[in-house]
Amino acid sequence: MEFSSRARQRHTRLAGDRRDPYPHSLQFYQEPPTESISLAEFESFAVDRLRLLKVVENLGVSHVRSSDLYKTKLEAEFRRLKFPYRALAEDDYDARRKDHISHFILRLAYCQSEELRRWFLQQEMDLFRYRFNELTEGLRQKFLEHVNLKFEAISEDLKNELANELCTSTPGFTMTKVKEQMFYKVGLSDAVDLFRARRVFIKDGFAFVPLKDIDAIVLNNYRQKLSKALALTARSLPSIQSDERLQPLLNHLSHSYVGPDYSAQKNTGKISLEHIDALSVKSFPLCMRQLHRALRDNHHLRHGGRMQYGLFLKGIGLTLEQALEFWKKEFIRGKVDADKFDKGYAYSIRHSYGKEGKRTDYTPYSCMKIIMSNPPSQGDYHGCPFRHSEPELLKQKLQSYKIPPSGIAQILDLVKGMHYQLACQKYFELTHDLDDIGFSLNHPNQYFAESQKLLTGGRELKKEPSHLGNSQQKSNSSQESMTSTSTPTSSNTTADAELEGLEAYFTED
Repeated sequence: MEFSSRARQRHTRLAGDRRDPYPHSLQFYQEPPTESISLAEFESFAVDRLRLLKVVENLGVSHVRSSDLYKTKLEAEFRRLKFPYRALAEDDYDARRKDHISHFILRLAYCQSEELRRWFLQQEMDLFRYRFNELTEGLRQKFLEHVNLKFEAISEDLKNELANELCTSTPGFTMTKVKEQMFYKVGLSDAVDLFRARRVFIKDGFAFVPLKDIDAIVLNNYRQKLSKALALTARSLPSIQSDERLQPLLNHLSHSYVGPDYSAQKNTGKISLEHIDALSVKSFPLCMRQLHRALRDNHHLRHGGRMQYGLFLKGIGLTLEQALEFWKKEFIRGKVDADKFDKGYAYSIRHSYGKEGKRTDYTPYSCMKIIMSNPPSQGDYHGCPFRHSEPELLKQKLQSYKIPPSGIAQILDLVKGMHYQLACQKYFELTHDLDDIGFSLNHPNQYFAESQKLLTGGRELKKEPSHLGNSQQKSNSSQESMTSTSTPTSSNTTADAELEGLEAYFTED
């Protein structure tokens, strides 16, 4: 990512020392990258970090963050995606570079709304917490010096001298715990919250903070810096939105789905129309169950609902002929006669199957697309019930589906925390009598496929996505069809084209 000559001068590096730009594997991301980067690398880095943040979100809800299982699973993801997972290696320049660049790419993508900023900030905070706590004592001290936080670890002699005071001033500490825990000498201004809560020993204008609390001080410092940086980047939105290189790529990332492609469904033709009512109860995610019920009750769905539900049905295996029959039978039970259906609605169904217009073979909507775009208005039934329903209405719906009160409370807590996909995972667990589904739920068709594997016996291996190209739409189309979220590149760019001049989006005028 080439940014500017001013930045190049500020970040002049010795050609012989590749570690110089990244002296530590952990950072506060204060300075934007200053190098050129290809579009292919831009996309690859961003999607890998997005995958990592999704894992951080899922693990943070399903496991205790300090547990061994949480740490083991997260470290495995760091290794798989080639991010620096421990600050021990001296030759991890490529991993550190990827970490640095990918953070700033997603900062651009996720500064575009308050909701996106909140999500990005929370996941980056959890990611930082894990990485900071994994540092050894020596590396932790080096990092604090690197980010100009002058927190000095006290000596064993001083700790023994102050042991009684540290024990009585630190809630929950015994003498044994004092001896085991490392303490830091921190300026009072940095430990003001601990001081107000009377949770820290004070002497000579310094707070003696245990390791378990020092990470909170460092995290708060990081949160303030990142929150300010996101707000600053958001001020550049008009420039970002007018940048033809960036805006399509960034829009894709903020709505991105990075799982398997459900456009080619191996069950094509194996789903019987007579079974759809039963399947909707047993194996449909709540969003599709809601759409199916609305269609049966009203004998009609508006365009947003038809697109969301129609592509889902296509993904679970309905052929074009079955889809035409299914929609026609339902619509003519309402206010639409057969002739009006053939003239007005059949075309859009054939279009979504790639048989009309530009012959685009549309893929089913992912959870992120449903959550982030085209919110429903009055009379609409599309969207994500966990995202777009009022909590009381969602509670009533879940009650009508016989979800137990304790399960409803768990779902509503996840919704309150804006963990909409995790709320859907909990709904899956409750409706399938599982303690842990064992996978991250990112797509309605994934929900259906996993449900059917459980109900029919034997879970098959899921296909691993080969690259970012699992998009919601494989090419552009008319506005009557859905909005594309595929990985966009302009016609005059290639994967080898380089992005330059982006630093201005991260800095003040």
